[in-house]
Amino acid sequence: MKKIIFLLIYLFTHAANAQDYSIARAWNEEVLHAIRNDFARPTVHARNLFHTSIAMYDIWAVFDENADTFFLGKSLGEFNCAFDGFYNDILVEENRKKAISYAIYRIVQHRFSNSPGVDDIYNSINSFMDELGYNKYDESTDYHSGDAAALGNYVAQQIIEFGLQDNSNEQNDYANLVYEPLNEPLNTDEEGNPNLTEPNHWQPLTMEEFIDQSGNYHPGGSPEFLSPEWGKVIPFSLKEEDLSIHSTPDYDYWVYHDPTSPSYIQEGIGLEDPFKWGFTLVSIWGSHLDPNDDVMIDISPASIGNISSFPETFEEYKDFYNFFDGGDSSVGREINPSTGLAYEEQMVPRGDYARVLAEFWADGPDSETPPGHWFTILNYVNDHPQLIKKFKGEGEILNNLQWDIKSYFILSGAMHDAAIAAWGIKGYYDYIRPMSAIRYMCDQGQSSDTNLSNYNPHGIPLVDGFIEVIQEGDSLEGDGQENIGKIKLFTWKGHEHIISADYDIAGVGWILAEKWFPYQRPSFVNPPFAGYVSGHSTFSRAAAEVLKLLTNDEFFPGGMGTFEVYTNDFLKFEVGPSMDFQLQWATYRDASDQTSLSRIWGGIHPPIDDIPGRIIGEKIGKAAFSFGEKYFSKEELEVESIVYPNPSNDFLNLQYPFNNEKFNVDIFDLNGRKILSQPLKFNNLNRTRIDVSGFSEGVYILYLIDMNNREVAVHKILKS
Repeated sequence: MKKIIFLLIYLFTHAANAQDYSIARAWNEEVLHAIRNDFARPTVHARNLFHTSIAMYDIWAVFDENADTFFLGKSLGEFNCAFDGFYNDILVEENRKKAISYAIYRIVQHRFSNSPGVDDIYNSINSFMDELGYNKYDESTDYHSGDAAALGNYVAQQIIEFGLQDNSNEQNDYANLVYEPLNEPLNTDEEGNPNLTEPNHWQPLTMEEFIDQSGNYHPGGSPEFLSPEWGKVIPFSLKEEDLSIHSTPDYDYWVYHDPTSPSYIQEGIGLEDPFKWGFTLVSIWGSHLDPNDDVMIDISPASIGNISSFPETFEEYKDFYNFFDGGDSSVGREINPSTGLAYEEQMVPRGDYARVLAEFWADGPDSETPPGHWFTILNYVNDHPQLIKKFKGEGEILNNLQWDIKSYFILSGAMHDAAIAAWGIKGYYDYIRPMSAIRYMCDQGQSSDTNLSNYNPHGIPLVDGFIEVIQEGDSLEGDGQENIGKIKLFTWKGHEHIISADYDIAGVGWILAEKWFPYQRPSFVNPPFAGYVSGHSTFSRAAAEVLKLLTNDEFFPGGMGTFEVYTNDFLKFEVGPSMDFQLQWATYRDASDQTSLSRIWGGIHPPIDDIPGRIIGEKIGKAAFSFGEKYFSKEELEVESIVYPNPSNDFLNLQYPFNNEKFNVDIFDLNGRKILSQPLKFNNLNRTRIDVSGFSEGVYILYLIDMNNREVAVHKILKS
């Protein structure tokens, strides 16, 4: 089983947990273990990490006089979690340990009950509970009894109930509500792409057998789009002003941090069409996947990393990515700030580097998916002997439990928000993947030379040495010259050139374009959801921002994070790499940027999927940190109001933290006309209801006015 385990990280055992790890870390490892044994569902597992982390955080906060809970005693969406305190005479640390254990045990039991690896998951958590000496059969939720087990069970019960109405559709195994693909599936066992009719939209794949990113076998068929309506799931820190609502005849898609539409295919113009340029780049980067091409590159922080800005215009995209040689515009760094020494050069074959990156960041098989991957990176950082556990690098050194609790709480919130934002965008824009786009364009012909017989406005651009037309006498012309006039690509040659993964390398060479394949396992090919925006880019940049803010240091402890790669002992579907080396990152952002490039070399994303994901991830990471840290001190919490549902048909619910004052509500249309003004009375849950059934469809502005005639809340509302 492949697990992403970083250099210097301790091997996980329950015995080690008892000696070295906090109870939060121990249970986080159990959650990651469960994710590795479940189906590969990044959205679902970002949510699982979030819900288990808020359970641990709230239990910790119950026993801290300065911290405030996030969920207990609060309302989240339309769900109110009642809680009126917990009291007993037992030591705080024992209460926390016991309550956290019962809470995570119950949540994992519930969330992973239908996992393909359920026996392994249950055996592990049962064994851990036994080692802790806890009664697994104690299911009481009466926390008023003073029993910490009941408190943990109650927290789990409330989170489970909340999860059944948070718009994830968990109760129906997260099934899609309305989404249907616009394209017929591409059969990966056949050549070309004859069934694509909508070249700007996602296309399902049909394969004889599908093995998902977690290594689970699915009978032949076309995997459905994962979570196209995830934008409506209740978030952590995403705000109303971040939200755009796109209405279609079938559904209102919620899109946070809307990047606007990707590059759609244009008529002709060859490489000046951003759509064609991006997918052509993916094919050309496939020519880098051969360790025997004599191209050596320095992959140390001295040469890679340290990107100062992202491209915005098409011309800037062309400058940012190295079209022919791969990589980006990063300039590296001279000095390791921890050691004061220069970063040492590390020369490796480009073909090994690109292949290892594609595999390492692919998060499969048997991995914890991208959000869980960043938890393993956080745990690696937490284990580093040079890490000083001061929150934001300030104040007192935190004990392991407090550090883990706070870091998991914020990172999980960022990963959950990243999933909601990225998949809301994926669902609405429904953008095509490289395998579909490259084969489609090549089937049409070429778009560079109108004088050639195979010119087509949707054809792929010709690039000397990489994308050419098959001529008479070409080794690819076919026995009956049936391939003359077709497109050929100089790129990775694909799985038909690999007989044994233990000995063979497909290598790079000229192939029929209709056989183009991404650098992925033949039983997986592509993730089953749209490409735009890249989930890897969004998750990774959000996580990098959280780790930077958490430690108040952009650099990994010691000035460099590393992962050891050994000769012929890493790649999964062909042999390699050809030498030992380290993946190295000076900063968290460098690691994130490397993640993004890996998906291009892997044939999964063009550049237009990548950059918007990085930009959105950065916004999410910073916002999640700022939002989450306020809970660590009650004095820092801002008073916030919530309106829902929004859009609304008949009634609008308004929630405000204080209900012991007299309030008035004023609602104006966008022309400044006052549509409604009336006094409000909040109930004991700090909620009130406003009748908007008589409003015309459109956008309105709601003002909540206190007894001193001050505007204490403003909301944009949509009447549907």
